[in-house]
Amino acid sequence: MRKVWQVVIIDIHPTSMLGTKLILEDQQDLLVRGMSSSGTEGLELACSIQPEIILMDYRLPEGTAEPFLTQMRALSPDSHIVIMTDEDNITLFQQLISLGANGMLSKQASPNQLIHLINGLREGFASLPMDWIRCGNWPFLPLVASEPFDELTQTEVFIMERIVQGITYDKIAIEIEVSRRSIDNYLRKIYAKLGVSSRAQAIERYALYARQMKQLYA
Repeated sequence: MRKVWQVVIIDIHPTSMLGTKLILEDQQDLLVRGMSSSGTEGLELACSIQPEIILMDYRLPEGTAEPFLTQMRALSPDSHIVIMTDEDNITLFQQLISLGANGMLSKQASPNQLIHLINGLREGFASLPMDWIRCGNWPFLPLVASEPFDELTQTEVFIMERIVQGITYDKIAIEIEVSRRSIDNYLRKIYAKLGVSSRAQAIERYALYARQMKQLYA
């Protein structure tokens, strides 16, 4: 008997979320452990449950899934993250994969297609629509340039890694034995080096870079 995979569903539509839950729990090897209608609550569920599967709506109350995807990958590194979306195209698929997703599925997909995708992930395979394969259009996203990250000091790299993991600024300050104000000073320098203006942008760019470097040297 296969291992029962725990599932977290993040969907802005309660009816759709309940329908997905019923589809999944019709399978003996899938168990929905948590459901949420927001990305913020979804992050908390993923961190506490550490599920094998996370089904996340591309459109969330806080915006699109990308910023939450990079944080979720850091907080629940072993989870398989599948993005559910109406924007069904290979360009978005590649973008989401580069940020840490394991798959993307149309919201109009059938129950059999959803289960097929999950079964493929169990075996280490990704599922793609035949239309994408037939079109033969396979652009590749370039790697993020490494130069801005090479300018970060060891302390700045440590701070960014901890921020991506969801650690608070106060705790980071304690860990490196500096004041809370010093963390703000470090962040200003980091933002300038990365060419960003906010915490969310810094997390997204750093997480993407770290993942791409891991894939490059794996």
